[in-house]
Amino acid sequence: MDAAENAAPVDAVEAVTRELAAALNAHAVSFLIADLSGRALVRLGHVPLRADGGGRRNGDEVATVVPFDGGPAEQAVRTQTVQISSGPGGWVVLAPVTDRGEAIGLLEMTLPDEPDPRTLREITRTAHALAFVVIANRRHTDLFEWGQRTTPFTLSAEIQRRLLPAAFTCEASAFTLSGWLEPAASIGGDTFDYSLARDVLHFSVTDAMGHGVASALTATLGVGSLRNSRRRGADLVEQAGAANAALAENAVVPGGYVTAVLGRLDLRTGRCALLNAGHVPPILVRDGDARELALPGNFPLGMFTESGYEAGAVTLRPGDRLVVVTDGTRERKAAQADLPARLRQLTGLHPREAVRSLADAVLEVAGPVLADDATLLILDWHGEHSEERSTSGGADQARTSAALPD
Repeated sequence: MDAAENAAPVDAVEAVTRELAAALNAHAVSFLIADLSGRALVRLGHVPLRADGGGRRNGDEVATVVPFDGGPAEQAVRTQTVQISSGPGGWVVLAPVTDRGEAIGLLEMTLPDEPDPRTLREITRTAHALAFVVIANRRHTDLFEWGQRTTPFTLSAEIQRRLLPAAFTCEASAFTLSGWLEPAASIGGDTFDYSLARDVLHFSVTDAMGHGVASALTATLGVGSLRNSRRRGADLVEQAGAANAALAENAVVPGGYVTAVLGRLDLRTGRCALLNAGHVPPILVRDGDARELALPGNFPLGMFTESGYEAGAVTLRPGDRLVVVTDGTRERKAAQADLPARLRQLTGLHPREAVRSLADAVLEVAGPVLADDATLLILDWHGEHSEERSTSGGADQARTSAALPD
């Protein structure tokens, strides 16, 4: 940690891996960050321009894409376990770099000899510490964000990206949550958000009307209002009322509105208050059955100035899965994906893998370029709310996805 703190933000990861390489006599050490597509890793390196080699460049910075192919790298991310293999160059160790279930990337090491249990424990501990190094230092540099972007962002995508939470996945003793946004060619204004209090989980999925920069700006106003009122302690009805007024009074596009599902989960009881403002109904997966939840009907936020709002509720049972999506997963060609059927097939997957599998299903039938954003948020309820949880290397091993078949 001293090495990371003493280094510049762009050198912090390399400072940590250099210390580990020296301690373990490693031939090579690399950090691979998760690509924003969710379907690859990106090896980051600092190589002078005069040096040969492929990869995307930004000055002396090099980013090389390593697509998921079912091999050890994908297995390490999926199962959140260290993967070991041998080859001509030595023993390769891939250790997940993870914090609270958020797969930040992998630590890759090549060792001269087969690692013993003590060495593997040291690598696992360092990989977990590396997660905090990345989280802390990415606030001060664009290096990590640049490395993750294998596809250039438009202005509307840049605005939309800032509306999403810093981590797409969160594990706690009582729940596991993960969100995903598969963007359209022209950004459609989708967002998801969450915030964890001591005994309450707040979450939302929103969809602003239109496409492009105007839609992203409408989404900014809606999300900003929801966060502001949430942080002032407002309940769901009050949050919806404040966002409705903010959009009606300040929307850049006259008549601009946002559909939304707002949630507030009591972690002590499992009671989940839900407010649907003109949005696709949430889906509850229970005992292998997937069904839409009937909630009080409300107009979208910003559609009518004097709209009143009413929330409903469902009490979750351990093993339940709550799914909130936007209409980009249900309309036009995407409707062919049969979301309820796919949800029944994915009950064994960690939400982190489940949301990406669902996004892949939408792309299969409506891609490769979507007409509208497809956003998904999956919440697994485990019960047993407490301050402690059992983890290894930043992940709850009892809740990870199974390994891919050979």
